[in-house]
Amino acid sequence: MKPYEFSFERLNVWKKARKLASNIYTITSSFPESEKFGITNQIRRAAISVTANIAEGSSRFSRKEQSRFYQISYSSLMELLSHLYISVDLKYLEEKSLEEIKSEILEVSMMLNALHKK
Repeated sequence: MKPYEFSFERLNVWKKARKLASNIYTITSSFPESEKFGITNQIRRAAISVTANIAEGSSRFSRKEQSRFYQISYSSLMELLSHLYISVDLKYLEEKSLEEIKSEILEVSMMLNALHKK
């Protein structure tokens, strides 16, 4: 017997965003200890917010409410990208790593836009 799945667990965008969040935790684990409560925390919170808002949006009954949470998720994704650029500026993150994670962000953003328009 297959265990019950909630609606968000079946969404490919949530699965991709979950993988992105996991990658963000790995990347930020090498950031300076002095940034633990600074940019590291901000980056991680933004990444988690993407998945959380997808999950919350999928549980809403009205399309308008769902759409609102998917927009918030997209905004968190853009916040995440902005923080990553600053991390490059501060030399906490290499350009190559940013480009790799940016391709994941692009994929999630396109999937979110499609979900939002649906």
